[in-house]
Amino acid sequence: MLDKYIRQRGDGRAKVTHAVVVIFLEFFAWGLLTTPMLTVLRETFPQHTFLMNGLIQGVKGFLSFMSAPLIGALSDIWGRKSFLLLTVFFTCAPIPLMRISPWCFFALVSVSGLFSVTFSVLFAYVADITEEQERSTAYGLVSATFAASLVTSPAIGAFVSVKYGDSLVVLLATIIAVLDILFVLLVVPESLPEKMRLSSLGFPISWEQADPFASLRKVGKDSTVLLICVTVFLSYLPEAGQYSSFFLYLGQVINFSSEAIAGFIAMVGILSIGAQTLLLRVLMRKIGNKNTVLLGLGFQLFQLAWYGFGSEPWMMWAAGAIAALSSISFPAVSTLVSSCTDRDQQGAVQGMVTGIRGLCNGLGPAMFGFIFFLFNVELLEPNHVTSDTEKKSVIPGPPFLFGACTVVLALLVAVFIPTQHTSEVKTCSTRVTTEPVIGIPVTSSVPVSDEDNEPLLQDSSL
Repeated sequence: MLDKYIRQRGDGRAKVTHAVVVIFLEFFAWGLLTTPMLTVLRETFPQHTFLMNGLIQGVKGFLSFMSAPLIGALSDIWGRKSFLLLTVFFTCAPIPLMRISPWCFFALVSVSGLFSVTFSVLFAYVADITEEQERSTAYGLVSATFAASLVTSPAIGAFVSVKYGDSLVVLLATIIAVLDILFVLLVVPESLPEKMRLSSLGFPISWEQADPFASLRKVGKDSTVLLICVTVFLSYLPEAGQYSSFFLYLGQVINFSSEAIAGFIAMVGILSIGAQTLLLRVLMRKIGNKNTVLLGLGFQLFQLAWYGFGSEPWMMWAAGAIAALSSISFPAVSTLVSSCTDRDQQGAVQGMVTGIRGLCNGLGPAMFGFIFFLFNVELLEPNHVTSDTEKKSVIPGPPFLFGACTVVLALLVAVFIPTQHTSEVKTCSTRVTTEPVIGIPVTSSVPVSDEDNEPLLQDSSL
């Protein structure tokens, strides 16, 4: 009995720490390439830099949208680890090609969208090992780690690039990517209990069991999940567009220096970490999950409107602080999705959310670029001093105002998300029943032992 207990509580147990390390290494590697990638992009496509960037990201986003539910659904059947290894490998695969063959690099970046859905598998991984009341804290920790990697890595990459050249930056990013792959392969344990994996029962896996669209059709009938997915689309569309052009916007339109931009990234990142850990935990306890989502969307609306009308540097700094507060939306939404989904469909539903975000990653940059074009805002020309008359006659950031309008729609949709979810198709965890798998009669829910869940926080007050 003692040996069994040690094995259950030993180092082989899945933990939130594993997800944190995986997400940090993956995005740290890509964050290092921020400066070299812009350089290679301009050198490879000197005439239509942002058009080609939008096309590349659009193809990648569309492929992610198509594949994320499939990968998530299959991870519900065969387990998380193998698909986590698959997504990390293909997400990082283009990195070494940046200096070897830029054309092959951008082509592989586009195609890698088929597997660049690490977040959906990771969030399902976290859902496997945490209790529902701890899940928002765990998701906040993963999202904060993502923000932390993006705070530190661009500045480090830019410093190494100036001192030693882009080739060393690419080499360093490649080494970190390889370490991430090895970490998943050798260290990360499987999180999905063996009794929850259909392939472990000794029965052959039919296409009907592996077909993700069967799960998606079932989930798609759930009005709550549909409302959440529409909310994600309307809120993340301007966020994805903002990420693609905001730092160029700060430099060309607001006249930020390179040092000021780096400081801005650091400030927003540090505040985001605090918001997604401390603030999120307090809000989830005090006002609940749905109200936390609504509050995050409210912060996002305020931030985008401020970006749109702001024309002075101090306004951008203030709006950046609000942007950090709005970062609580995604972990809160992910918790909301997880809480109204059965354990055996976590991957499928998280894949839907990640797929929608992937689609926004393609549509958002194109939308922002087109609106900048309509309003004659050129982000690639050298800085020029505009007269006071010009500044007054043109809205400084028209895409941000359009994004604020889509967030208003997201707020209106989110208001109708029920606080207590009762699903007619039994996808909600409030109904602890399972449907029979083909060839396997099931009359009750699968019991889950304590060792399948990780006590994220030992503080009993939480």
